[in-house]
Amino acid sequence: MITEIAVVDIVVGQEKDFETSLGVAVSTVLPQAKGFLSFNLHRGIESPSTYTFLIEWNTLEDHTIGFRESDLFLQWRALIGKHFASPPRVEHWESIAF
Repeated sequence: MITEIAVVDIVVGQEKDFETSLGVAVSTVLPQAKGFLSFNLHRGIESPSTYTFLIEWNTLEDHTIGFRESDLFLQWRALIGKHFASPPRVEHWESIAF
């Protein structure tokens, strides 16, 4: 399992509209993606127009190829991309067991 962490800056004043659009995208688009496991959203306290997504995928390829290269990604971006102030910063993380 990998975790995609995306930091997204939203156009100031569009936070509530973004959250509504994101709710639709998370409930209708992501569940259709192969390998999608879970989604968590966090909003900045010091920067309330900045959000962090934590999305869990079975494999890196489920996100980078299966989702990002599919029509589902186009649907995802059509719903939420209009609220972006700048492109999201996206990185992938893996758990380390001790």
